[in-house]
Amino acid sequence: MKKIKENYDIDKDFYYIVEDILENKEFQKLKEIKHHGITRYNHLLRVAYHTYKITKKMGLRYVEATRGALLHDFFFYETENASTYKSLTTHSNYALENACKHFALTELEKDIIKTHMFPVTKTRPHYKESLLVDIIDDISSFYERTYSIQDSLSTAYTFIFMLLLTKIK
Repeated sequence: MKKIKENYDIDKDFYYIVEDILENKEFQKLKEIKHHGITRYNHLLRVAYHTYKITKKMGLRYVEATRGALLHDFFFYETENASTYKSLTTHSNYALENACKHFALTELEKDIIKTHMFPVTKTRPHYKESLLVDIIDDISSFYERTYSIQDSLSTAYTFIFMLLLTKIK
Protein backbone atom coordinates (compact mmCIF):
# COMPACT_ATOMS: atom_id res chain seq x y z
CA MET A 1 0.00 0.00 0.00
CA LYS A 2 1.28 3.44 -0.90
CA LYS A 3 1.13 6.37 1.43
CA ILE A 4 -1.42 8.68 -0.19
CA LYS A 5 -0.81 11.88 1.71
CA GLU A 6 1.38 12.59 4.71
CA ASN A 7 -1.41 14.14 6.78
CA TYR A 8 -3.60 11.04 6.59
CA ASP A 9 -3.18 7.80 8.44
CA ILE A 10 -4.79 5.90 5.57
CA ASP A 11 -5.87 2.38 6.37
CA LYS A 12 -5.69 -0.47 3.85
CA ASP A 13 -9.47 -0.76 3.42
CA PHE A 14 -9.76 2.88 2.33
CA TYR A 15 -6.86 2.55 -0.08
CA TYR A 16 -8.24 -0.59 -1.75
CA ILE A 17 -11.63 1.08 -2.22
CA VAL A 18 -10.15 4.05 -4.09
CA GLU A 19 -6.90 2.70 -5.56
CA ASP A 20 -8.15 2.46 -9.16
CA ILE A 21 -9.45 6.04 -9.06
CA LEU A 22 -6.28 7.47 -7.53
CA GLU A 23 -4.12 5.76 -10.14
CA ASN A 24 -6.26 6.88 -13.10
CA LYS A 25 -4.23 9.21 -15.36
CA GLU A 26 -7.10 11.68 -15.86
CA PHE A 27 -7.79 11.80 -12.12
CA GLN A 28 -4.10 12.47 -11.47
CA LYS A 29 -4.43 15.71 -13.47
CA LEU A 30 -6.47 17.13 -10.58
CA LYS A 31 -3.21 17.54 -8.66
CA GLU A 32 -2.52 20.55 -10.89
CA ILE A 33 -5.83 22.37 -10.36
CA LYS A 34 -6.43 24.84 -7.53
CA HIS A 35 -9.57 24.34 -5.49
CA HIS A 36 -10.44 26.04 -2.17
CA GLY A 37 -6.84 27.13 -1.66
CA ILE A 38 -5.37 23.63 -2.16
CA THR A 39 -5.43 21.18 -5.08
CA ARG A 40 -8.66 19.59 -6.22
CA TYR A 41 -7.00 16.18 -5.76
CA ASN A 42 -6.33 16.89 -2.07
CA HIS A 43 -9.83 18.29 -1.57
CA LEU A 44 -11.35 15.12 -3.03
CA LEU A 45 -9.09 12.94 -0.94
CA ARG A 46 -10.11 14.78 2.23
CA VAL A 47 -13.85 14.50 1.50
CA ALA A 48 -13.55 10.83 0.53
CA TYR A 49 -11.55 9.90 3.61
CA HIS A 50 -13.93 11.59 6.04
CA THR A 51 -16.88 10.08 4.17
CA TYR A 52 -15.28 6.66 4.50
CA LYS A 53 -14.73 7.02 8.24
CA ILE A 54 -18.21 8.39 9.01
CA THR A 55 -20.28 6.13 6.74
CA LYS A 56 -18.41 3.03 7.88
CA LYS A 57 -18.97 3.92 11.52
CA MET A 58 -22.68 4.53 10.82
CA GLY A 59 -23.10 1.17 9.05
CA LEU A 60 -23.98 2.79 5.72
CA ARG A 61 -22.80 1.83 2.21
CA TYR A 62 -19.30 3.13 2.79
CA VAL A 63 -17.64 1.67 -0.30
CA GLU A 64 -19.99 3.43 -2.73
CA ALA A 65 -20.10 6.56 -0.57
CA THR A 66 -16.30 6.78 -0.49
CA ARG A 67 -15.97 6.32 -4.25
CA GLY A 68 -18.73 8.85 -4.98
CA ALA A 69 -17.12 11.34 -2.61
CA LEU A 70 -13.77 10.92 -4.35
CA LEU A 71 -15.38 11.67 -7.72
CA HIS A 72 -17.75 14.50 -6.74
CA ASP A 73 -15.49 17.25 -8.17
CA PHE A 74 -13.89 15.30 -11.04
CA PHE A 75 -13.78 18.21 -13.50
CA PHE A 76 -10.90 20.14 -14.99
CA TYR A 77 -11.45 23.88 -15.11
CA GLU A 78 -10.11 26.07 -12.33
CA THR A 79 -12.82 27.46 -10.08
CA GLU A 80 -10.73 30.38 -8.78
CA ASN A 81 -11.32 32.32 -12.02
CA ALA A 82 -14.68 30.88 -13.04
CA SER A 83 -18.02 32.54 -12.49
CA THR A 84 -18.82 31.46 -8.94
CA TYR A 85 -22.57 30.93 -9.31
CA LYS A 86 -22.20 29.20 -12.68
CA SER A 87 -19.48 26.97 -11.31
CA LEU A 88 -21.59 26.10 -8.26
CA THR A 89 -24.58 25.13 -10.36
CA THR A 90 -22.92 23.28 -13.26
CA HIS A 91 -19.77 21.55 -12.09
CA SER A 92 -21.59 18.50 -10.71
CA ASN A 93 -22.78 17.73 -14.27
CA TYR A 94 -19.21 17.92 -15.58
CA ALA A 95 -17.96 15.77 -12.72
CA LEU A 96 -20.63 13.13 -13.36
CA GLU A 97 -19.87 13.09 -17.09
CA ASN A 98 -16.14 12.61 -16.45
CA ALA A 99 -16.69 9.97 -13.79
CA CYS A 100 -18.97 7.98 -16.11
CA LYS A 101 -16.33 8.10 -18.87
CA HIS A 102 -13.70 6.51 -16.67
CA PHE A 103 -15.53 4.36 -14.12
CA ALA A 104 -18.57 2.12 -13.84
CA LEU A 105 -20.79 3.94 -11.33
CA THR A 106 -23.65 2.70 -9.18
CA GLU A 107 -26.83 4.73 -8.78
CA LEU A 108 -25.67 5.81 -5.31
CA GLU A 109 -22.32 7.06 -6.65
CA LYS A 110 -24.09 8.98 -9.41
CA ASP A 111 -26.50 10.50 -6.88
CA ILE A 112 -23.61 11.61 -4.66
CA ILE A 113 -21.94 13.42 -7.56
CA LYS A 114 -25.20 14.95 -8.90
CA THR A 115 -26.46 16.18 -5.53
CA HIS A 116 -23.36 17.26 -3.65
CA MET A 117 -24.28 20.93 -4.20
CA PHE A 118 -27.76 20.71 -2.67
CA PRO A 119 -29.55 23.06 -1.98
CA VAL A 120 -27.75 25.38 -4.46
CA THR A 121 -28.61 23.12 -7.40
CA LYS A 122 -32.04 22.17 -6.03
CA THR A 123 -31.30 18.51 -6.85
CA ARG A 124 -32.15 16.65 -3.66
CA PRO A 125 -30.04 13.75 -2.43
CA HIS A 126 -31.90 10.44 -2.59
CA TYR A 127 -29.70 8.61 -0.08
CA LYS A 128 -28.33 9.24 3.41
CA GLU A 129 -24.83 8.76 2.02
CA SER A 130 -25.40 11.50 -0.57
CA LEU A 131 -26.54 13.95 2.10
CA LEU A 132 -23.51 13.11 4.25
CA VAL A 133 -21.12 13.74 1.34
CA ASP A 134 -22.82 17.09 0.73
CA ILE A 135 -22.31 18.06 4.38
CA ILE A 136 -18.72 16.75 4.55
CA ASP A 137 -17.89 18.59 1.32
CA ASP A 138 -19.29 21.86 2.71
CA ILE A 139 -17.33 21.54 5.95
CA SER A 140 -14.13 20.57 4.11
CA SER A 141 -14.51 23.47 1.67
CA PHE A 142 -14.93 25.94 4.51
CA TYR A 143 -11.89 24.52 6.31
CA GLU A 144 -9.76 24.55 3.14
CA ARG A 145 -10.61 28.16 2.35
CA THR A 146 -8.94 29.14 5.62
CA TYR A 147 -5.60 28.18 3.99
CA SER A 148 -5.87 30.98 1.45
CA ILE A 149 -7.09 33.41 4.12
CA GLN A 150 -4.10 32.53 6.32
CA ASP A 151 -1.77 32.98 3.35
CA SER A 152 -3.29 36.40 2.55
CA LEU A 153 -3.02 37.49 6.18
CA SER A 154 0.59 36.36 6.34
CA THR A 155 1.41 38.41 3.24
CA ALA A 156 -0.41 41.45 4.65
CA TYR A 157 1.41 41.19 8.01
CA THR A 158 4.76 40.91 6.24
CA PHE A 159 3.95 43.97 4.12
CA ILE A 160 2.89 46.01 7.18
CA PHE A 161 5.99 44.90 9.07
CA MET A 162 8.24 45.96 6.18
CA LEU A 163 6.49 49.35 6.02
CA LEU A 164 7.00 49.83 9.75
CA LEU A 165 10.70 48.97 9.42
CA THR A 166 11.16 51.61 6.73
CA LYS A 167 9.47 54.23 8.96
CA ILE A 168 11.65 53.42 11.97
CA LYS A 169 14.92 54.29 10.20
